[in-house]
Amino acid sequence: MIMSYVIKRAINKYSCGNTSFILVLPYLNAGYRDNKKNYLDYYDGIEICHGSAAAHYKAAIQIRNKFMVDRSDLVIFYVKHNNGGAYNTMQYAVKQKRQIINIYDSEIRK
Repeated sequence: MIMSYVIKRAINKYSCGNTSFILVLPYLNAGYRDNKKNYLDYYDGIEICHGSAAAHYKAAIQIRNKFMVDRSDLVIFYVKHNNGGAYNTMQYAVKQKRQIINIYDSEIRK
């Protein structure tokens, strides 16, 4: 939920215009199921990625991440290291020619 605040600040700072802030879960989890109203206070909408929900749990996050990149014009990351899942997703976004903001590199994280 902390990142949702940072992302909302980034949306305002960069004047992203027609922006929706959607949480995309890789699968239905108990945290969301039991606290749906609290989640809706932070996000414009919540979706469950059906492609990742049907996958093995170890692959579900990467499938969900690619799904989000494919549906986005602007992708906001917090990537500090040149390895790992977030880094791999950022590289996928670059290949897909998406506009990227890495909050780690930005003054917005102050």
